[in-house]
Amino acid sequence: MAGMNQFKTLALLALLSGLIVLAGYLLTGNEQGLYYGLGFAALSSFGSWYYSDRAALAAFQAQPTSREAAPELFDRIAKLSDRAGIPMPAVYLVPSESPNAFATGRDPNHAAIALTEGIINLLPADELDAVIAHELTHVRNRDTLTQAVAGTLAGSLTYLGRILTLGALYFPVSRSGRRGSNPIAILFLLVVAPLAAGLIRMAISRTREYAADAGAAEITQNPLALVRALETLEATGQKIPIHGNPAFSQMFIVNPLSREGLMTLFMTHPPTQDRIQRLKELSEQLTAGDVPTALSPSA
Repeated sequence: MAGMNQFKTLALLALLSGLIVLAGYLLTGNEQGLYYGLGFAALSSFGSWYYSDRAALAAFQAQPTSREAAPELFDRIAKLSDRAGIPMPAVYLVPSESPNAFATGRDPNHAAIALTEGIINLLPADELDAVIAHELTHVRNRDTLTQAVAGTLAGSLTYLGRILTLGALYFPVSRSGRRGSNPIAILFLLVVAPLAAGLIRMAISRTREYAADAGAAEITQNPLALVRALETLEATGQKIPIHGNPAFSQMFIVNPLSREGLMTLFMTHPPTQDRIQRLKELSEQLTAGDVPTALSPSA
């Protein structure tokens, strides 16, 4: 299952990058557009790789904290990081009563975990452990980088479409001086590509959330603790929304803005009930002794 999730994520990222390359080609009608698209995708990916953690932390006014200021929290995260087999990440606190958490950083050696004041005050010890383990799994799986790249590529495609379409209408963009005023290309750049990119980005996020839930069950050996945490966070998060840039909403363990029905297409997280059902199935397997490889206790 873990390998399939990784394959799906890589395939979706490749498709997202391909949309940018296709957008460049449709704009110019020749190979020059391919180079535009490849260059823009590479530049966007590098920027998100290097700067994503700073942007995410700043978006929610997260402040670094120290072991002296929060010794119990530090010990908790250090213990779970050791179980997960990754270095201790930097710890940040978000000044919000909305109960939530996220992880960020380009790799396990440059990672940070951010917890809101609300989640620390709300959840009991075992449930807070489960939430932290979920975020540490994102770090271990490098989902923090994957999600940052996906978000940046999706956003870049939207802005690229607007900028290059205006350029195609008013300025020559190819060596031959031909204006890229193909109405189908413009429609693709302005409407189809950004919509498709957004859906792909959200599909990547949902895939990684399932994997992080399984990782939390592996680290804590207590899937039901995460079940209880998700139920609490879903109910409370709807009442106390967190304020910040919605572009980073996929990073949180629970998205308080999620809705049902047609809007599930645009959800950055899987339905909470689906996540809970999968965790309950994992709990039954643990109880029966039929432990999947991904959930076998760490050495």
